[in-house]
Amino acid sequence: MYVFEGGRVADVEGTRTADVAVADGEIVAVGDPGVVEDAVDDAPDEDPTRIDASDRVVAPGLIDAHVHVMMDGRPDVSTAVSDSDYTASYRAASNLEAAVGAGVTTVRDLGSRGTLALDAADAVTAGDIPGPRVLACGRNVIMTGGHGNWFGREADGPAEVRKAAREQLKAGADVLKCMATGGVLTEGAVTGAPELTPEELAAFTDAAAPTDTPTAAHAHGEAGIKNAVAAGISSVEHGTFMDREAAEMMAERGTYWVPTASALRGIVENGVEAGIPEDAVTKAEDAADRFDDAWNHALEADVPIAMGTDAGTPFNFFGDIPGELAHMAEYGLAPDAALEAATVNAADLLGLDDVGRVAEGYRADLVVLDSDPNADAEAWEDPDAVFARGERVA
Repeated sequence: MYVFEGGRVADVEGTRTADVAVADGEIVAVGDPGVVEDAVDDAPDEDPTRIDASDRVVAPGLIDAHVHVMMDGRPDVSTAVSDSDYTASYRAASNLEAAVGAGVTTVRDLGSRGTLALDAADAVTAGDIPGPRVLACGRNVIMTGGHGNWFGREADGPAEVRKAAREQLKAGADVLKCMATGGVLTEGAVTGAPELTPEELAAFTDAAAPTDTPTAAHAHGEAGIKNAVAAGISSVEHGTFMDREAAEMMAERGTYWVPTASALRGIVENGVEAGIPEDAVTKAEDAADRFDDAWNHALEADVPIAMGTDAGTPFNFFGDIPGELAHMAEYGLAPDAALEAATVNAADLLGLDDVGRVAEGYRADLVVLDSDPNADAEAWEDPDAVFARGERVA
C-alpha cells in the first residue's frame, strides 16, 4: 500500500490539492488527509509506504495509442527484417522497459512480426518482463505489396481482407489495424495514395463489429482518410494530409485522430546523413510541410485526439514518448488538452474504462511530476516516480 501525501493531483478533472491512497493495484481514496487515512484504516493489516508529494503533482500514467515494439528507432527500419525472432523479442522487452520507466503505463502496438506484441502483452501481465500494459493488433492487414508488407498480412479483395482480420482476432488481437494508404517508410509506396479499397475497408470493419473490437487505419492522404472514416474505422493514424472535409467527417462520426508527430520529426530532424533512406526522408519532408494544415483543420473541426507516437520508427525512441505531448502543444493543442489526449481519450479509444484518471476505483498507474501537466506539456518528460499496477517501477 502507498499513500501520496501533501501534494496535488492532476488529471482531466483539473489540478487540485489531494492525497492519494493505493492498495492492491488500485486507487482506493483521493481527497483530504482524513478521507485517505480512513481508507488506510480500512485496508488489511499493512503498514503503508508513505510518499512525500509536497511540491509535486500526482498524475495518471501516459497511454501511447500507437507503437511498434519490434522496432528500436534505428535509421532504416527495413533492416529489422533479417533479425531473428529471439533478437526481436529482446528488443521488445527493452523497449517496454524504457517506456514504463518514462511514465508510459499503457501502449497499443499497431503492428509487429507474428505474435511478438501479443506475446509481450502476456509476458508483462505475468510479471516476466517489466513494462506497460500492452494491447496489440497482431499483424497489420495490407494489400499485396502495400505499405509495411514485410511484416503485415497481405490480403486482396473484401473476402480475403475479412479473413485476414478474423485471423488476428483468433490470435487474440485487442484491436485491428489496416493500411488504408501508402506510407513513408516503405520504399516505392506513395505516401498518401489509397491502398485498400472502400469495399475492402468495409469488410475489415465488418469483421471487427461482432466483438466490438476497435479498428485503426494508417492513412496519410485525404482520400484514404475519408475511405476509412466512411467504413467506420475507430481511429485514423497519422492523418498527415487531412483536409477540412476529412476533419469534419471525423468530428461528426467521432473518429479519433492519432497524429504521431514524433514519427515525422524523427525522420526530418535527422535526415539522410543519419542513415535514414533517402526515399523516406523525401516523403517525410513533404508530409511535414502539410502537417500544419492537418492540425489546423482538426482543431477547427474539434476532431477527438488520442496521443500516439509511432515509437520505434527512426530516432523515435520508447524512452522519449512523453515528448509527444510537447509536440502536440507546439501544433496548437493546449497542455490540458494534450493531457486529455494522452489519458482519457486514449483510454476511450483503447476500450479501457479504468485507466487515465486519478480517481477511486481506477488502476494505480501513476506518475509523480515536478510541475502541473495541465499547465505545462513538458511536465511529463522527467517523472520523479512511476507506478504501474500499484507497484513502483521507476
